[in-house]
Amino acid sequence: MRAFLKGVAALALSGASAGCTTMGAHTAEPAAIVTQSVPETMASLDPADSILFWSAERRSAAFREMEGLFPGLEAAQTGPVRELPRGTPLDAETMAEARAFMAQTDAAGLMVLRDGKVAFQEYALGFRPDERWTSFSVAKSFTSTLLGAAIADGAIESVDQLVTDIIPALAGTAYDGVTVGQIATMTSGVRWNEDYTDPNSDVAKMLAVTPVPGESQAITYARTLTREAPAGEKWVYKTLETNLLGLIVEEATGRSLADYAGEKIARPAGFAGKLFWMQDLTGGNIAGCCISLRLSDYARFGQFVLEGGDGVVPQDWFARATAPSVPFENAPGFGYGYQWWTYPGAFGAQGIFGQAITVVPEKNLVVAVVSNWPTATSSANRNAFRALVDRIAAE
Repeated sequence: MRAFLKGVAALALSGASAGCTTMGAHTAEPAAIVTQSVPETMASLDPADSILFWSAERRSAAFREMEGLFPGLEAAQTGPVRELPRGTPLDAETMAEARAFMAQTDAAGLMVLRDGKVAFQEYALGFRPDERWTSFSVAKSFTSTLLGAAIADGAIESVDQLVTDIIPALAGTAYDGVTVGQIATMTSGVRWNEDYTDPNSDVAKMLAVTPVPGESQAITYARTLTREAPAGEKWVYKTLETNLLGLIVEEATGRSLADYAGEKIARPAGFAGKLFWMQDLTGGNIAGCCISLRLSDYARFGQFVLEGGDGVVPQDWFARATAPSVPFENAPGFGYGYQWWTYPGAFGAQGIFGQAITVVPEKNLVVAVVSNWPTATSSANRNAFRALVDRIAAE
């Protein structure tokens, strides 16, 4: 378990959330039923056994059955399943491009919702509609949504609240004086090395830190960091900050992320299958990684966000969360919001090995894809996906 999580951390995918939270009280008819999932046989602990070096066949099997390899929490929502009726299919040329894209990028599944109806749905690599596939950093956008829910519930005052108000253990660290919003946009000003090829980088060492009893590994590692810029002035992608964000939500609500997601995402979005959220070495859900869902439920999440999350998050939450709070000067139209990537006319969630959900609000369009790319990252494959979304949106 430690070896896998260290490898995941080195890819900016995950981190330690709180291990000392408690489940919130449920009503007689809970929004979700949460159970512990513990595999009979754990995955290899060999440090050399990194996900980067797995064969394509091994990844393909693992990506659809993470609960069989690693411990986590499963949330089964108790409400009605949102039906996804068939709509007008993509035109023949676009459909051919979609199939070519899947073949060229080792996509396991691709679903297109237009006006909440299925315009395209196909599977490959032996993946089935009733199976789950892991998300990697797509989970970051789920954590962002739970932040919005916690604000709507009054558990967190606003994104302007200081993180030390919620996690006093961060007082005296580089995160003293940083707001929740600055954590969400990764603009804390804290010095961080996210070099995936450097074994001495922060992201490589983050989960190697020895857990301290009663304390999240995220806090333990945060104590070692220093500041390089005033809070709010510099954007640096930091995996640790998603982990801290998840810890903020857990501490404020007193609930695990999986439990809270069952109520605030899975049920209102009408998920058809169970949500699996992996746990870290301290027993907390990994805020920035490792949610496993059916392809259709990734699409349902995108549709839920597109429709505004009424009654779950503040009224303007997704407009704010998916706006480019941090515009990228060298890439006009692109930027970063509250754990969402922003693109010209669209926004989305994305994770390594080709996982993504892209939403195009003006076209009422959601495109979800799960994949098994030969490499963890690929600019060519990511650009190909954006080009496909643009092609679909242009119909």
